[in-house]
Amino acid sequence: MSRRRRVVSLALFTIFILVPLIEIYVLIQVGQVIGPWWTILLLVLDSILGTWLIKREGGRAWRALRDALDSGRMPGTELADGALILIGGTLMLAPGFVTDAFGILLILPPTRPVFRRLLTMLVARRVVLNVTRPGPGPSSGPVVRGEVVDDDEA
Repeated sequence: MSRRRRVVSLALFTIFILVPLIEIYVLIQVGQVIGPWWTILLLVLDSILGTWLIKREGGRAWRALRDALDSGRMPGTELADGALILIGGTLMLAPGFVTDAFGILLILPPTRPVFRRLLTMLVARRVVLNVTRPGPGPSSGPVVRGEVVDDDEA
């Protein structure tokens, strides 16, 4: 099994098996401490807070993106912020305290720059790997010698 396949398998195992198990464990622990109804109320309030944060920060990110485009500069930071808010919002949709806490960290302005740097490093590494990895393209395959004829010169 290739390294990439192992990484993908581990990521899928983590996302679909470990995270739900951790969420269930945390929900049971919180429910035992504060009771089931308070736990449900806390999850609902957490979702309301998350919805409000997503709306507020998503609007800010959208305005910042439009300002960057209107001023003619590359909106790298704004696009990364938008992606982080989208990922954080998706995590906020999943029921549970662990994913909600991580989603809130992705959405909040004070913690977002840390994750923006991580996202930038991840994307940069992927781009470098794709650029340096030999693959199909102009350099692969047999070379066919020929002559270029420009019809405009005739």
